[in-house]
Amino acid sequence: MVETGFIFRNMRIAVLLLISQYLLSGLAYGAEQYRVVVKIADPFIELRTGAGRGYPVFLVVERGETITLLKRKTDWFKVRTKENQEGWVDLKQLQQTLSPTGEKTQFAGIALSDFQRYRWQIGVSGGDYGGAREISLYAGHRFAAHLSAELGITQALGSYSSSLAAKASLLAHPFTQWRVSPFFAIGTGVVSTHPRTTLVQTQDRTDQFASVGIGVQTYIARRFVFRLEYNDHIVFSATNAHDTNEEIYEWKAGFAIFL
Repeated sequence: MVETGFIFRNMRIAVLLLISQYLLSGLAYGAEQYRVVVKIADPFIELRTGAGRGYPVFLVVERGETITLLKRKTDWFKVRTKENQEGWVDLKQLQQTLSPTGEKTQFAGIALSDFQRYRWQIGVSGGDYGGAREISLYAGHRFAAHLSAELGITQALGSYSSSLAAKASLLAHPFTQWRVSPFFAIGTGVVSTHPRTTLVQTQDRTDQFASVGIGVQTYIARRFVFRLEYNDHIVFSATNAHDTNEEIYEWKAGFAIFL
């Protein structure tokens, strides 16, 4: 029988090689491209400096003017005016625009194609962390077509101790065109362990760890995603009785929204 440790060591090597391949490839990630001219039917629309309401309005374009839709990021469109000024407009402001032939412009809603190009993801999950019940929160940014970075925090509650872990991870997404999309991850962080028993003399401790993982996420509807993942953590502990590292296995599943 093949030893479990041997399998996990080889899985770590495979994940590291896969992510290194995507880092070296430099694959670009962009929004859906448009080249559509529309006419403004509302009294005016507001152009912002970025794709979000947190960006300031720098230009107002009035009714009757034409603009060119350049590209789309979820519910935001980058547009260009006749004076070659470019900015971002919310989808709601464009729903009453007209085509060059006078017909109302049709826009598709949030769909699988938007999930395949998402930039941000925020999620919550629950599962098992080394035999303890856990709940996790994370936020991720997809900075390339096949790569994303995540920050997460996990609270685990066991019978004899509780743990709080914070982790930064790099994820590789090799098949972004699939509705059910697998991913591979490597990460590092710190975990604080607090004993809950008074039967033995134990102390709180904080240790660094490294992790490797594999998972799958699937688009459900609108902006919702279901996610399932497994992680293998190596805790670099110098405070246990044998001065050796500790291995913690983690399973979790949850839901996320993307932007």
